[in-house]
Amino acid sequence: MTTLDLLDSPWPNGAARDDAGEMLLAGVPVTRLANEYGTPAYLIDETCFRENARSFVAEFTEAFIAIGSQADVYYASKALLTKAIARWAHEEELHLDTASGGELAVALAGGMPAAHIALHGNNKSDDEIAAALEVGVGRIVVDSLPEIERVAQAAAACGVVAPVMLRLTTGVHAGWHEFISTAHEDQKFGLSITSAPGEAYSPAMTALLRILELPSLRLVGLHSHIGSQIANTAGFVEAARAVLRIRADLVRRTGFLCEEIDLGGGYGIAYLPDETPLTPGEIAPTLAQAIAAACVELDTPVPHVSIEPGRAIVGPAGITLYTVGTIKPVTVSGADGETFTRRYVSVDGGMSDNIRPALYGAKYHAELANRVSTATPVLARVVGKHCESGDIIIDEIWLPGDVCAGDLLAVAATGAYGRSMASNYNLLLRPPVIAVRDGDARVLLRRETVADLLALDEGVGQ
Repeated sequence: MTTLDLLDSPWPNGAARDDAGEMLLAGVPVTRLANEYGTPAYLIDETCFRENARSFVAEFTEAFIAIGSQADVYYASKALLTKAIARWAHEEELHLDTASGGELAVALAGGMPAAHIALHGNNKSDDEIAAALEVGVGRIVVDSLPEIERVAQAAAACGVVAPVMLRLTTGVHAGWHEFISTAHEDQKFGLSITSAPGEAYSPAMTALLRILELPSLRLVGLHSHIGSQIANTAGFVEAARAVLRIRADLVRRTGFLCEEIDLGGGYGIAYLPDETPLTPGEIAPTLAQAIAAACVELDTPVPHVSIEPGRAIVGPAGITLYTVGTIKPVTVSGADGETFTRRYVSVDGGMSDNIRPALYGAKYHAELANRVSTATPVLARVVGKHCESGDIIIDEIWLPGDVCAGDLLAVAATGAYGRSMASNYNLLLRPPVIAVRDGDARVLLRRETVADLLALDEGVGQ
């Protein structure tokens, strides 16, 4: 057995090829997985997930101990959550970030202690707030002035004091697409730290002062999240400084010191062979040292720090396995007027199991998985089976010229946001999530069935 014989940065740690050229994941041949579980299928390398989690915990713990502080790592469950994944996260000393009542329920069912769970969301329902208070989550991240009042009223009605963080909009935004940059002013999340002309307080400071007035709320910290798929530390450092400035301003105004700041997630991963993302060992010391220096300048104690990686833990651990169907050569006119042939390679899934290329223009890498080929590569476009011309998984990729119907195609780095954003468009059935480890495979989420679809359909009357 050899490691993947091409540029292998997007692939899970346990990806390899055997002597015959078939791709293995954690020692399991992909043809066996396809035969047992069908395709499309999401495959998760459990060991890779755990190693990524351990790396974040170890590096951030070490870096913040070095500046006299502590750090917690919250797994951002929106990337992918099942009961088993919640259990893995707990076993690897992660906490867990949820953004809905459904995510909260799965986290608890997987054994994550409520005290280690955060509830996020810009529009939490009354039921979600009540559920979080009832189980005793460690924090509710409040996102607006009206929500402060709603959480306070719900907590008072329950006879509890709700631990809350306030989400700040720092004006620092990062990420490769506007839809995933979340700290600029013109968007739905958080409260701005910038005062409007003529206003004594910024929206964020107004909210903080209100929280401190309410006896059923306990302010446990300040929260910031600047975007996703971020490739350098500059944005995180600047956002941390902005959060620390408002923390110091709150001390000056009220004498109250927030003990914790949460700097969110958004750490990028490699989707393509030539991409080299930052490692936790590069991120953590840079962030810790910047926080320590800013606290010296502001004459405030170093806070407890938390972060929220999701994609960076589960994204590299996952691949999606497809079966190739129709192959169609299409003659295309280039920008220079020359014509060329593009080969459309259709697979048995598409935008229902990976919406990111259509939604964000996200780019992915794929390889022929059931065999190796010495055929001359040809320019291909990997597409799905949906009734949309935009149903494109990979816009341009060089694939062996002999790829044919029945071959298996593996797409790398799909652990995050594939299954969690999946749909039943065209009433396709959502694929299963299969965990692989040490030569074994098991189902985390089973494949949907036609019976599942019909069970939701109330029919035409009784």
